[in-house]
Formats: sequence, C-alpha cells, structure tokens
Amino acid sequence: MAIEKLLIANRGEIALRIHRACHEMGIKTVAVHSTADADAMHVRLADEAICIGPPAAKDSYLNVAAIISAAEISGADAIHPGYGFLSENAKFAEIVEAHGIAFVGPKPEHIRTMGDKIEAKRTAGALGLPLVPGSDGAISDLDEAKAIAEKAGYPVIIKAASGGGGRGMKVCTSPDDLETLMQQAGSEAKAAFGDATVYLEKYLGNPRHIEIQVFGDGNGNAIHLGERDCSLQRRHQKVLEEAPSPILSQADRDRIGGVCAKAMADMAYRGAGTIEFLWEDGEFYFIEMNTRLQVEHPVTEMITGVDLVREQIRIAEGKPLSVTQDELRFTGHAIECRINAEDPKTFAPSPGTVTSYHVPGGMHVRVDSGLYQGYKVPPYYDSMIGKLIVYGRTREGAIMRLRRALEEYVIEGMKTTIPLHQALLRDPDFLDGNYTIKWLEEWLAREGDA
Repeated sequence: MAIEKLLIANRGEIALRIHRACHEMGIKTVAVHSTADADAMHVRLADEAICIGPPAAKDSYLNVAAIISAAEISGADAIHPGYGFLSENAKFAEIVEAHGIAFVGPKPEHIRTMGDKIEAKRTAGALGLPLVPGSDGAISDLDEAKAIAEKAGYPVIIKAASGGGGRGMKVCTSPDDLETLMQQAGSEAKAAFGDATVYLEKYLGNPRHIEIQVFGDGNGNAIHLGERDCSLQRRHQKVLEEAPSPILSQADRDRIGGVCAKAMADMAYRGAGTIEFLWEDGEFYFIEMNTRLQVEHPVTEMITGVDLVREQIRIAEGKPLSVTQDELRFTGHAIECRINAEDPKTFAPSPGTVTSYHVPGGMHVRVDSGLYQGYKVPPYYDSMIGKLIVYGRTREGAIMRLRRALEEYVIEGMKTTIPLHQALLRDPDFLDGNYTIKWLEEWLAREGDA
C-alpha cells in the first residue's frame, strides 16, 4: 500500500523529524497535539492539526481513543508513534492495525515480547544473542536466587522486569544482603510500574553501553547499520552519543552486527529496532531491545547515508529494504549532543520562553529541534529541546566541528546543557574515547567539588 496521509502521534523534535521525512516522500501529515503544544513547530507545518487534550500526557499523547479518533476524522492511513509515549505499547499497535491503519513500527507481538525484560532475555538467548549470566526468568525464591548469584559471581544486580530508568534496581555484593535487596527492588518496581517481578544477573563493574541499529522487512530479511556508543549517561539517561564507537575493532563490529541481523531475520522482525548491550573486556552482553526509533538515530544516518524514518515508512508500506548489507558503507564519525532545558550544573528543569535563537550551520552540521524565537517551552514534558549532530571524516574532526557548532548555538530565555557539552569536549578522557557508563557521573562529581 502507498501511504498518502500519516498521523504523527508524538511531539517536539521527533514529530518535526517525521513531518520532514513525510513531505520529502510526498506524504501529507496530521499533527495531534495537547493544548500546551498548540504553537509547536510541527503543528504549524503539518497539513492538518488536531487537538487531542489538555497538557498532561495521560490525557493527550497517551490517549489512545483520542489519537484513533483523530486518525479517522482526518482520514490518515498510517500512524507513526515516534519514540516515548505509545511507541512501545503493543496494545496501541494492535488497535491501530485493527482499525485498518498502518502502524509505522514493529509487529505488536514483537513489541510485547521485547517490552517484557524477562521474555526479551529468553528470546534473545534463543536467537543467539550473548546474555549476561543470571536467572532465566522471574525469581522470588531466596535459595534459588543465592544459587544463581553464586554461579554468576558477585556482585549481582536485581532488576525490575518492567520499566527502567534505574528504578527497581539493586546491586548486591554479598549473599547476606540478597533477601533484603530483593524485597526492596520488588517494592520499588511495584510502586513505579505496578509489577513487583524481578530477575537477577551478574553486575558488570564498569562497562560501555553499545547498541546496534537493526532493520527488518517483516519477511525474514534484516540488516544492521552499525553501532552507537551511548556510554555517556547520567542517572541512566543518555547525554551524548557517537558512531562508530571509539572502543570497538572492526572485527568486533562485524561479529556483533552479524549476530544481530541474523537474529532479526530469524524472528521476521519488521521496521527499526535497537539491540542494546553492555560491553566489557571484549565481550557483549544483551540488556534489552527497543522496538522503535531511538533519539540518537541521526548519528547512524550520518555515517551510513540512510534516512531511517523514510526506511520505516517504506517498510510500513510493504516495500523491501532499500539497501542490502553488502551495499551499506560506513564512513566517518558522527556525534550527537542532547540539548536539554536544564541547569547544566544542577540539572533542574528550566522551561521558559525562547527570547533569542540561532542555530549553528556549516558543512555536516545538523540541528533537530522544534524551537524558534518566541516559542514557550512547556513544563509538562521531557526537557530535551534539541539535538546537535555533527559529522567528520575522523573522530577528531567531528569533535573540532562540534566544538565550533556549540560556540555558535544560541538559546536564550532559559538555561540549557550547552555549557555541559562544551566542558565535556575539553576533557582528556573523552578526547581519548576513554569512558564507560560510570564515567560521566564521576566526572560531574569531580567538577562539582572543583
């Protein structure tokens, strides 16, 4: 089927990103928005705009009935969920398809499988992906937990089966603390996600966070588009991402990419997905799969030349992948900075009105943002207000270009994390590519003490 009108079930920079891809493909767009987003850039640019509720996400961007009604009223024949909100909600995907509307995303059963961390781990193991040693599934029996922990080796980590963001996670260094920490993790998980189920796995001391971008056509054909290094994190939230990783060898890259592509082909995966790993001492360990587009997808686009949103839409139309694995070429280096409306030292949210705005330009500089002068950044949603992405023939060239672009980037009227990124780009460890998932928080603690 050829998609003629697509409803964008999201907001902010990703909604604008989807709109742009659609218009380049000759597809009309429908923007749905809360009352707080009536003046958003994607709402202004879309062919049609429909208000679906008040500012609270539960009453607007998570309101399935309102979104489906908007699609039917506007005559949209496809819905793109972006990331966040309903993008990994299997029930939403089922409802969309039950209404005869194309869902620009994976099959609902794959969203459901990979959304349950225990089932995801079991499935990943069956598909041949390398796993972190630990329990095969949910665990509640203390003696069984102790036996598994002993086999995996302390320290171990107890994790919530549902949700993420660091909640329901406890590191245990001794069998004496296991019972207490299992109870605490279960209680946190119940409070945060409504599900007290936990599982247990070996705790990796100081790994990198490496993720592989995959794409499948839903008919048993799949490719990988290389890796992204997302190790610079604060409270499990990514701050800066780069591709390729400065730590991986070509052999590592080819090996894990091939394993991931084969796994997606074997499960007849449809659309975009990201398989996330912890990497330590030359070994990869599967942690989860995100069945959607990632915030950091632009760095992959920069080094491959493949428009991932366009590819998502093509797959939803039933078309084959536009490129084969053999045709893919990985060139140069790309880095993305997430720009948040936050105090760069305390990270307190800083919404407000954009009083002055100027984006950097020049060769191989990209800004994904819905900001404009006079726009009021609402306080109701995630604080990310833009992404600055640069490309260079080498990592060193990309860093120099990024420094220059950050100097040019002007956002006034609120505090932003631009100064944080400028400081990071001066640090010798970052310049050497010598960082892990713990590095940024340790760096921030040092900077705060200085």
